[in-house]
Amino acid sequence: MIRRQRLAAGVCALLAALTAGLAFPAGAVADETGQAAPKVELVLDVSGSMRTRDIDGGTRMAAAKQAFNEVLDATPEEVQLGIRTLGANYRGDDRKEGCKDTERLYPVGPLNRTDAKTAVATLAPTGWTPIGPALLKAADDLNGGAGTRRIVLISDGEDTCQPLDPCVVAREIAAKGIGLTIDTLGLVPDAKTRDQLSCIADATGGTYTSVQHKEELSDRVGELVDRAADPVVTPVAAEGADRCEKAPALKSGLYTDREEFGQQRWYKVEVDPGQELRAAVSVADDRTVGPHYGVLLRAVTVHGREIVRGEAAGTGRTDAVSTGLRYPKPDSDDDAPAETVCLQVTNSFSAAAGVKTRPGLPLELTVDVVDGPSGHHDVASFGLGRGWWLLGALVLIGFVAGLLWGWLSRWRVAVWRTN
Repeated sequence: MIRRQRLAAGVCALLAALTAGLAFPAGAVADETGQAAPKVELVLDVSGSMRTRDIDGGTRMAAAKQAFNEVLDATPEEVQLGIRTLGANYRGDDRKEGCKDTERLYPVGPLNRTDAKTAVATLAPTGWTPIGPALLKAADDLNGGAGTRRIVLISDGEDTCQPLDPCVVAREIAAKGIGLTIDTLGLVPDAKTRDQLSCIADATGGTYTSVQHKEELSDRVGELVDRAADPVVTPVAAEGADRCEKAPALKSGLYTDREEFGQQRWYKVEVDPGQELRAAVSVADDRTVGPHYGVLLRAVTVHGREIVRGEAAGTGRTDAVSTGLRYPKPDSDDDAPAETVCLQVTNSFSAAAGVKTRPGLPLELTVDVVDGPSGHHDVASFGLGRGWWLLGALVLIGFVAGLLWGWLSRWRVAVWRTN
């Protein structure tokens, strides 16, 4: 459990560093598409259930409108933003007509805040919940161009237009290879809604967030719009070896590779004293696989001694399995050389009957070598870090309080007996 907490913290820190746009060495990162304007389309559920009053005493629709107004005010100038609705117009009971009810409320392009706010103000909860059709239309709205493209879907219920499964729609969008990410937000969702929205986000590498308060909704939508303006990091192809001696030397960056079923891939990273290695790996099941699988990432010395590992497993349908690790190398007073750390990636996927095993499964490896923590002893303090001081103080206070309470109890008993 302790090690898993450390690994999770390492992965989160690594992803945060990459998002912030760390300067990777030459050759590790391909060209950034900073010149192309990033595009975002907000897709809002305006179905009848949005009338429900369970978000800070108001309706879900009121919370969404407030969030949109705040986000429109804060949208960066370089972001081209559009708004699409689902379930906003058709009030009848004809399912076929209700499942066509998706409309481009504000076109993706340079933002006129007054026009966009006016369009949002006219919305009223109306009809069905055609999430799948709305995602298809939103993908068309964002088609073309080289910049980052994001769909931010806000809904409070399941799609009502099956069998057009929105999760399958999201996978089809991802399979087109157009680099479109779908982030989802669930307004006070139940379990089924949560599962569906999570599946949509996972299929395209997006995120899912459950929202129960107006402030949370505004903050999260704003974060996702701002994220679209972050520079794009293009993975670099790297071919891992079957053992550490032949492994390619990697620097900080994002890499892609292919790994066959049950295969091992090795890579090498140089870590100087006082630095920390942070690594994360994802292996995608881009074809039908067996129901039990896992991914293992190990940091090993050149002599074969394991330093630290990260592992993840699954038993059901997921589109990728990810894990990570951290290795802080203690600083040295003398002029010690850099240490060669071998990274081993292993998967336990099994191919289903009749499924081709080649090419291998897509693998994405993130490597980052940064300045290590100031006190390496804190890293191994069972997740407490400098919290040991607080724990010690609490123990001492408890001990003294126990002594005082015992003395006071004996004194009261003595007084009672005397009287």
